[in-house]
Amino acid sequence: MTCLPSEPPARRLGLVIDLDTCVGCQACVIACKQWNTGGHPAPLTDQEPYGIEPRGAFLNRVHSYEAGEGAAGQTVHFPKSCLHCDEAACVTVCPTGASYKRSEDGIVLVQEDLCIGCGLCAWACPYGARELDADQGVMKKCTLCIDRIYNENLPEAVRQPACVACCPTGARHFGDLADPDSAVSRLVAERNGFGPLPELGYQPTNRYLPPRPRRTAPADGVPAALEPAAPTGGFLAWLDRVLSD
Repeated sequence: MTCLPSEPPARRLGLVIDLDTCVGCQACVIACKQWNTGGHPAPLTDQEPYGIEPRGAFLNRVHSYEAGEGAAGQTVHFPKSCLHCDEAACVTVCPTGASYKRSEDGIVLVQEDLCIGCGLCAWACPYGARELDADQGVMKKCTLCIDRIYNENLPEAVRQPACVACCPTGARHFGDLADPDSAVSRLVAERNGFGPLPELGYQPTNRYLPPRPRRTAPADGVPAALEPAAPTGGFLAWLDRVLSD
C-alpha cells in the first residue's frame, strides 16, 4: 500500500468554490475536459459520445439541487472534483503506488503507468472524485492542472487551473490554503468555508463557501411590489383586458 507524506506539506494548493455565485453553467466542466484531454492526464476518452448512451471520463462535474421550500427555496449548484485530502484514503489503499500525494504542495495525483485500474481508490473516496477511463483502463482525477500552474512559459496571471480561469461569475478561486494570509484562506475565514463530510476525518483541502441567506422581506424603503400602472385607453388597454380575462 502507498504511504502519505510523513510531514504536512509546506503548501496546500487547492480550490475554494463559492456556492452562492456558482450558476451551474458547466463552463468549468468543459474547460477541464478540454485542457486535460491534451494535458497531464491525457487523454480523457469518451465512449459513444454521439450515441444514445454517451459515456466518458470527466475530472469535474456540477450537480444541482433544490434546497428549502417556498419563498426560502433556492437552487444550489455543487461542483465536484478531487478535494486533495490531507488524509487521502485513495492513496493509502492503492496496491501499486500509482496514487500518491505530493509532499511539496499536497496535490494528489495518479502515476498512470503504475495504475492497474483495480478501482480501490474509487471505492475508498467518499466524494466520488475518481473516474475510470474505460478505454485506457486507468483511474483519472483532478490534477489542479499541474501542467498549467507550474508552467513558467505562461504569464503568471494565467497559471491557475482551467476551471478557475474560465468561471464567468468568479465562483472558483485557487491558492495556498496553508497560508493564513492568502486570498483563499481569507475567503474561507470570512465566509465560514467548509470541507464536505468532516466527520470522516479525510481533511479535504478544497473548501466550499456556503450560499448566503436569501432576503425574504423587502429592505427598508423598497416597495414589496410595483404599483399597478394607471389605466390607459386605446388598443393596448383593450388587448390587456382581453388577455387578462
